Amino acid sequence: MAKGEKYLYGPVPSRRLGRSLGIDIVPFKVCTLDCVYCQLGGTTQKTLQRGDFVPVEAVLAELRDKLAEGLEADFISIGGSGEPTLNCRLGELIDGIKKITNIPVAILTNGTLLCKQDVRADCAKADVVLPSLDAGDEQAYQRINRPHPELNIEELISGLCAFRKEFSGQIWLEVFIIDGFNTDNEQIAKIRNAIDRIRPDKVQLNTAVRPTAEPGIKSLDAEKLHVIAEKLGGNCEVIADFSPPQQGGHFEVKAEDVLSILKRRPCSLSDICSALGMSRNEALKCIAFLQQQGGLDSEKKGGIIFFKAN
Repeated sequence: MAKGEKYLYGPVPSRRLGRSLGIDIVPFKVCTLDCVYCQLGGTTQKTLQRGDFVPVEAVLAELRDKLAEGLEADFISIGGSGEPTLNCRLGELIDGIKKITNIPVAILTNGTLLCKQDVRADCAKADVVLPSLDAGDEQAYQRINRPHPELNIEELISGLCAFRKEFSGQIWLEVFIIDGFNTDNEQIAKIRNAIDRIRPDKVQLNTAVRPTAEPGIKSLDAEKLHVIAEKLGGNCEVIADFSPPQQGGHFEVKAEDVLSILKRRPCSLSDICSALGMSRNEALKCIAFLQQQGGLDSEKKGGIIFFKAN
């Protein structure tokens, strides 16, 4: 990665957070779930055991360097290649971030460990927490999210409810809609009931706009998503129709920077240009170089080509 970076990536365009500098704090696809729609592919290690996966001081040192370069970002988002709440030093990391920058901190989590008090305490240090809820009952939960055997849907919902009582910041709940999995009226009604219990500040509907872990995962068009949004309540918005934010910041960009992003998420050419402030020609040159080196794969989804590190 460029300039020795190991844990930071981006800033990248985010459908939910604008221009987001990502921090990766767990090994690739170490997660509590194995969701059929995951853009990173299948889970390699399904676990509930928290661990000390990365040196916090090294992460903070990278962030200091990035800030010194003139970082412009709407959020610092903790997420990346797996479930970030599995990192037992999450709270310590957020404390360190807040000592060196006023950029708000967001946590992208599947929410499964919020049933644990220590995880809730760590997450409560953030400004925004973005958990997920894709199912209204156990059958759909197993089919969509394929959780660790010790997890169940009621524990997930109860953990989110407990966190809502303790957390004074923003909770933006993502619901990932998959045609044929959670789109029938009964399932939507059950999800609405869970949302009413959790009381998030926002509910954000997403669908499969990128390549997914399992083939045959069907996205919903905007019209159908808006119908479901109305059923889920007034604070529900559709986020799947993404337009890249305006570019800001001035960074030296190399092929390694492109590869750093593509190791964490598939991106279209437009995504790469927006994230790194590159012209289309510059991005194409980097992609061509990385392909010549054997470092990239590509896949078409919805008529758009997405590139990803292999």
